[in-house]
Amino acid sequence: MPHENVEAVRAIYERFGEGDFSSSVDLLDGNVSFLMLPEAPQAEERRGRASNLYMGVEGVATGMRRLLETWTELRMEAEEVIDAGDAVLVSVIQRGTARTTGVPTELRYYTLWSFRGPKVIRIENIREREQALEAAGLRT
Repeated sequence: MPHENVEAVRAIYERFGEGDFSSSVDLLDGNVSFLMLPEAPQAEERRGRASNLYMGVEGVATGMRRLLETWTELRMEAEEVIDAGDAVLVSVIQRGTARTTGVPTELRYYTLWSFRGPKVIRIENIREREQALEAAGLRT
């Protein structure tokens, strides 16, 4: 199954690179969790505090809508895709133009896609490579 998961994630990023951010929905488990970067401006207000954790398929959709509201011409491309057993780690380069300022921006980070069988149960964005490798179980 890991090879199929790697290919599925690779295909998702091909679509993300074209600006199609709906391509991952078929892979998502109904109880998927999505953790954006802590500094992401798309934080959802919960109980008076900002949270970058979204739950369920609709939660992922909400997080992505908020992300898309922040940027124009947003693209995410996979620079490296790493098989990590029941997970796939992706080195991501994100390019877009900030909607409020018009400033083009480029951001590099890592996304860990955790699978249970053929379904994604967790998507976690991580800023630093070493932390991402550790989260993927590739560093001790």
